[in-house]
Amino acid sequence: MSQDNGNKERFAQADHVDLILAQWARERPDLDVSGMDIIGRLGRLTKTIGPHLDAVFAQHGLESWEFDVLATLRRSGDPYRLTAGQLLGSMMIASGTMTNRIDRLEKRGLIQRVKDPSDGRVVLVALTDAGMEKVDAALVDHATNELHLVQSLSKDHRDQLAHLLRQLQISLDSDTKDPSPFG
Repeated sequence: MSQDNGNKERFAQADHVDLILAQWARERPDLDVSGMDIIGRLGRLTKTIGPHLDAVFAQHGLESWEFDVLATLRRSGDPYRLTAGQLLGSMMIASGTMTNRIDRLEKRGLIQRVKDPSDGRVVLVALTDAGMEKVDAALVDHATNELHLVQSLSKDHRDQLAHLLRQLQISLDSDTKDPSPFG
């Protein structure tokens, strides 16, 4: 396929990011803005997908952060208990935020604080029966919803995209330098 045919095919289904890239190419042809091709779409996809996810959680009386905490406990396996630090490690939030979230979920009866049977000084956050029922019900609809959101991609394309995003995430996670290229 020639370069012209490739560009025609690409722009036959142009999106907002393509418009932004074309504008920058016109205004600043000296600057490589190709990173926007990916990062711009990731940002826009996050904004587009978020309301779809939130709608499913709302059907189950949950907010996305509540589902995240409950799902983290659920997938940890029996006895579905973690320390607050372990929960915090799985989420990108401040410790004060984690404490607030635990407090709110405990008031709703979805989790409880319990002493670690092997070390009474350690407090564990445990999924209650009500929390288990809530997260299991929401998980079924959440998984169906996410699959629906990516159904326009073939299985091979979904696998390829997941692989590429995994590579990018691992690369960024292993980069221990200042995340700013200007630092």
